[in-house]
Amino acid sequence: VSFSKKWKQRMLSFLLITLSLLNFGAAWIPAPTSLSLKTKNNSILKMSESPPAFDVSAFYDADGSKKPAETKDYLMQQTMVRVKDPKKSLDFYTKVLGFTLIMHRDFPQWGFSVYFIAQIVDFSKVPTDPEEQWTYCMNYPGCIELTWNYGSEKETEDHIYNTGNSDATGTADGEKVKGGFGHLGITVPDVYEACARFKELGAEFTKSPNGGGMKGLAFIKDPDGYLIEILPRGPFVTKEVDCCGATAEGGPGYKDNSK
Repeated sequence: VSFSKKWKQRMLSFLLITLSLLNFGAAWIPAPTSLSLKTKNNSILKMSESPPAFDVSAFYDADGSKKPAETKDYLMQQTMVRVKDPKKSLDFYTKVLGFTLIMHRDFPQWGFSVYFIAQIVDFSKVPTDPEEQWTYCMNYPGCIELTWNYGSEKETEDHIYNTGNSDATGTADGEKVKGGFGHLGITVPDVYEACARFKELGAEFTKSPNGGGMKGLAFIKDPDGYLIEILPRGPFVTKEVDCCGATAEGGPGYKDNSK
């Protein structure tokens, strides 16, 4: 009888652990072991010591020998997001995040316009001629294409496009969907200083630098609700208090925002 009781207790413990790992019925899971706070002022993201889901070593290419020759001139040029009001979006991306409009095209026959923005280093190379802008833009890496469908700015809802992060916007039944899109991201010299500026400019935070379990990075929203991740250009550095008053100590772990 004693053995049976112990066996049942062990089985129950095993089931509870399994359910917690699957994040069953819980929004937050314990802080991951992959995050290591080296010191209060210099935290680093550390690779987990547990085996990965699969071996990715074959995908690294130190000398470019694995890259198909036919793709040598391919370029990761853009990510496109739809926006409700292009004026508000361009104000946010240029005045808050420091992007520059390098090309736009209007297609009234199809009812939409596109605006290509980028983080420019050398402004002397940005052309003013529309045709030259096209060639320049198509050869500039990491652009964001903001697409405006005419009339969307007149809709009454604040957000009309699904952001991909546990969002019910645009769904037929009003239920949140498990989205695939997560966020855009920028890197800055100092996350805490950048976020203090963003706060002064009225940006909405979903995670301040000290929020949650992962310190030294942040998430803000653009006018359409898309998440923008703010990361450091170097090592992760933590400060005692961030712009939202959150302290560097404590906080829950990783949250899967797709659900």
